[in-house]
Amino acid sequence: MKIPSLKKYNLSYTRIIALFFFGVIILGTLLLTLPISSKAREWTPLLDCAFTATSATCVTGLIVYDTFSHWSLFGQAVLITLIQVGGLGVMTVITMFSVFLKKKISLHERKLLTESSGTVRKSGIIRLLKQILTGTLIFEGTGALLLATRFCPEFGFAEGLWYSVFHSVSAFCNAGFDLMGRYGEFSSLTPFVGDATVNLTLCALIIIGGIGYLVWQDVLEYKLRFKSYSLQSKIVLVTSIGLLLGGWLLMLVCEFNGSMAQLTPGQKILAALFQSVSARTAGFNTVPLDRLSAAGLMTMVTLMFIGGSPGSTAGGVKTTTVAVLIIELIAVTRGEKSATVFKRRLEEDTVKKAGAIITIYLLAVISAVILISAIEGLPLGDVLFEVVSAAATVGLTTGITSSLCGLSHIILMLLMFGGRLGGLTIMVAFAERKQTAMLTRPTEKIQIG
Repeated sequence: MKIPSLKKYNLSYTRIIALFFFGVIILGTLLLTLPISSKAREWTPLLDCAFTATSATCVTGLIVYDTFSHWSLFGQAVLITLIQVGGLGVMTVITMFSVFLKKKISLHERKLLTESSGTVRKSGIIRLLKQILTGTLIFEGTGALLLATRFCPEFGFAEGLWYSVFHSVSAFCNAGFDLMGRYGEFSSLTPFVGDATVNLTLCALIIIGGIGYLVWQDVLEYKLRFKSYSLQSKIVLVTSIGLLLGGWLLMLVCEFNGSMAQLTPGQKILAALFQSVSARTAGFNTVPLDRLSAAGLMTMVTLMFIGGSPGSTAGGVKTTTVAVLIIELIAVTRGEKSATVFKRRLEEDTVKKAGAIITIYLLAVISAVILISAIEGLPLGDVLFEVVSAAATVGLTTGITSSLCGLSHIILMLLMFGGRLGGLTIMVAFAERKQTAMLTRPTEKIQIG
């Protein structure tokens, strides 16, 4: 299977990747509309299917229908396939077939893979691809086996095994789709709030899937020799650990006597950990989110906005983006000429891109919040939570998704699509110029701050 060449259409790599994602969403939409995809064996409205397919392909988790109650086994299989393709990256999946069929991968295709996987390394891309596929199989398989120890006794062997595979893939891809609607529609994992095996297994899958493929490569190559890791891996690990522990503590403090008031102390600790991890683009929840305090709500919004790491299944502005801006902020306050971390100087272009990404996401979130608030007339907190969840491809909701009108769903679909590809990628894809004027304009100072 060969990656279709679109060079004759003069398309950039970012535009090709965007088109492939769009194509997968269209195919998923058509499959989900079929009567065989619903339990009632009826046609499902096209816009609802488009929303669901976009959410699955963009590994978000926002849904208009409860996955267990509405979709048949075929429909659920379509969803998990879209999640796997969206999580790995469309180009990765297509090239995987090229490798299996022993087809030669061209330089053009290698460049597409580099763009799609988010790697900064130009060499060894095929080796990285094989590591990604092997690692994905190992992690998802191990996760499914661990979950099976709980789900098979609960639901029976066959159904329990399907639940284990579905939730393992969904968690590793940071998608947030679940089949727990049998306990009540849109209940997510609240019935398992005190189950350590389920919670810790899903947490591990979410963290590993959202840490980034380059970190995998460094850990595999250098083991626990942290000093030998690349600068990106060091920043990702330090930032991720800080966010996980900080979010865990804040959720525990904010919700101890709030949404977690009815839980035992042990369950509160486990629930706070799970929400801290899941808010980083996974989309599961073990406590009712419509009961969150204002402080808990903003804590989760912040974690969702930051998201996971580059080259992973996660969304958000990414840990490295936030870390770079904080490092630059420290450098500016100290009067240093350049930002340095771990005895390495950051490129000015990296700092500029970090600022651009944050700005793009903020503008998108603010615009969407204003529009949806004007359309729906819902509380600002619920709308903000929903919009950030979509833009950061998280999938958590306070429960308003299914009640939104078609126009609001379209806005959320655009946010999910842009969030999966990356805000800067979208801007580059649709604002790219082939030629740039080779001249330098005169400078003039202005006051800021």
